Amino acid sequence: MKSIGIFYGSTYGMTEKVAERMKTTFGKEVDVDVDVYNLKDITIDDMKKYDNLIFGTSAWGIGEMQDDWERFIDAFEDFDFSRRKVALFGLGDQKNYPESFVDGLGTLYCRLPDKSVVVGQWPTKGYDYYFSLADIEGKFVGLVIDEHNQASKSTERIKQWVEQLKKEFL
Repeated sequence: MKSIGIFYGSTYGMTEKVAERMKTTFGKEVDVDVDVYNLKDITIDDMKKYDNLIFGTSAWGIGEMQDDWERFIDAFEDFDFSRRKVALFGLGDQKNYPESFVDGLGTLYCRLPDKSVVVGQWPTKGYDYYFSLADIEGKFVGLVIDEHNQASKSTERIKQWVEQLKKEFL
């Protein structure tokens, strides 16, 4: 398998913890180095050394990405995604924000200049919300984690998603 870089924006540490859990899960599943980066500590050049990219964000307000993504996303306009695959994950709270559940993930997807490289779509079944920018044609654009209301499901969801990405990242 080709190299994997996980890049996340995290204010309170929840997205960071999920990114680290993904790294650990990949480590058990594939013989490849997986590196994890906080967006506040990198430049766009750090992403260029990876064939497979995983981007993670939490949702803020109504439909906003985490602040570090807001500061970083415009750099993608000049980024060559053509030989890379990108997977996305997002954190949200479906009970308190059912009208904008994981909208940060949907916004991140919408702002990517090349959606043809995105893999890792995730089923909406098992979540209780009534609107999400991340829901496109009945599937989430990436893995959705709700640590507030479904923390007991996160480990299994991460494991299943990593298995899916192992096939899609080839």
